[in-house]
Amino acid sequence: MNRLPTYLLGATLLLGLPTACTTSQTAATSYMQPKKAEVLALITKVNDHWQATHPPQERAFWDVAAYHTGNMAAYAVTEDEKYRQYSETWAEHNQWKGATSDDRATWKYKYGETPDHVLFGDWQICFQTYADLYKLKPEPQRIARAREVMEYEMSTPQNDYWWWADGLYMVMPVMTKLYTITNNPQYLTKLHEYFSYANSIMYDQETGLYYRDAKYVYPQHKSANGKKDFWARGDGWVFAGLARVLQDLPATDPHRDEYLSKYRGLAAALKQAQQPEGYWTRSLLDPAHAPGPETSGTAFNTFAYLWGINHGVLDRKEYLPTAMKGWQYLTTTALQPDGTIGYVQPIGEKAIPGQVVDKNSTSNFGVGAFLLASSEMYRYVGKR
Repeated sequence: MNRLPTYLLGATLLLGLPTACTTSQTAATSYMQPKKAEVLALITKVNDHWQATHPPQERAFWDVAAYHTGNMAAYAVTEDEKYRQYSETWAEHNQWKGATSDDRATWKYKYGETPDHVLFGDWQICFQTYADLYKLKPEPQRIARAREVMEYEMSTPQNDYWWWADGLYMVMPVMTKLYTITNNPQYLTKLHEYFSYANSIMYDQETGLYYRDAKYVYPQHKSANGKKDFWARGDGWVFAGLARVLQDLPATDPHRDEYLSKYRGLAAALKQAQQPEGYWTRSLLDPAHAPGPETSGTAFNTFAYLWGINHGVLDRKEYLPTAMKGWQYLTTTALQPDGTIGYVQPIGEKAIPGQVVDKNSTSNFGVGAFLLASSEMYRYVGKR
């Protein structure tokens, strides 16, 4: 397909007209950077469309909560009070809790969607948004449950709470956000302890990428063509999670260089795995395993690259082309004329050969990832 002329891109998106898929570009200067007003219009279009069709009274599980991390990022740049109110209504609906059991003797941290899976990270990502809302209006009840859960967890001898890649996005930023509120150094100590365990079972030294969990480590598990199988959204979770941790981590933290090293390692590895059209395929190193565009991993990666460029921890000349190719895909292929974000792989934990992922494939967490990337792009163009 022919690439839409870049000088028409902003106007076309603002008018809600269909756009065409981009072709390969090799230099940042090949892209017309969007204007702040254009990015703001995109954020508004996508988020207003989502909120108009999805009432906030939903549970506090990971998929919904991941959307809210993007919604709060959108609020931070737009200052649109209805976005803050949407997340606040959701938090109140859930009584500022994740999983709801009060019987600590029954609390679990392996996979589960029941009220007693209080220590499972998929029920803890909501605390990120509660902490953000607390900072806007510091009422103790907004983080009371978050503190109760996390401080109980930190009192246990276990260190294997983060046993899947998604969990690094779900919970690592909870630790740094609560540290910034409480100044309790245990949040940073346990952050490193739990992260060290996650690295011991999921991190691949050779590639700098993360397996989704221990089940997928090569060679016990291989892609369809016998290669190492790294799930795009899984590595997107980690890359974006590390960016969000570094955002709040004190410059003096003794382990900051380690987080930064893993973050930069992912930046280098993912750059090599990006497809010419700007997206990342579901199995990063075996595109033929499950070919075609995928938005959630691409959006998390685009956010993390832009964050690094904006904060001076990634070289702009080296990584801006990667970020801009991701952005071009997100705004010309993933974004649909009505504001829907398509090509989002459904809930799962791996790349599945033959699974249909098309323009009608959307989800809450995919929209959240798009909003994260868009909000970081807004900051980037605001600095130029």
